[in-house]
Amino acid sequence: MENLNKTKLGILTILGMIGSFFADLFGGWDTALQTLLIFMAVDFAMGWIVAGVFKKSKKSENGALNSYASWKGLCKKGVTLLVVLIATRLDMLLGSAFIRTAAIISYILNETLSITENAGLMGIYIPPVIAKAIDVLRSKEAGAENEKNIH
Repeated sequence: MENLNKTKLGILTILGMIGSFFADLFGGWDTALQTLLIFMAVDFAMGWIVAGVFKKSKKSENGALNSYASWKGLCKKGVTLLVVLIATRLDMLLGSAFIRTAAIISYILNETLSITENAGLMGIYIPPVIAKAIDVLRSKEAGAENEKNIH
């Protein structure tokens, strides 16, 4: 029994050290980072529900679960975290404290839009003010894409 407790303590110590390393790497385990990770997890889970239960995913031809679409979504979330890491390092380099926060907030807004879209695909009522905000953001995104393609 004593060996089991020592093994458990050793494993938890190693996991704690790894967690501390990554939290420090990303600028600390603050509310902004926690919120982003929670929203990312909720969005991913809701995407699975939309595809697996409701068969209404816009990521596959038949609206059902698709392993490639899931993998692509996880890769995008991973790159999002890499951008937050870069923003954190830029803040450290410049002696500022706003680049990381701005990046995290913009990604939280993006995740919020995706969560809202998924809720709409499930048939959950979306208040008109939120639906209009999503349409405005979509049109701005489309305008930015068109502008990028022109240059």
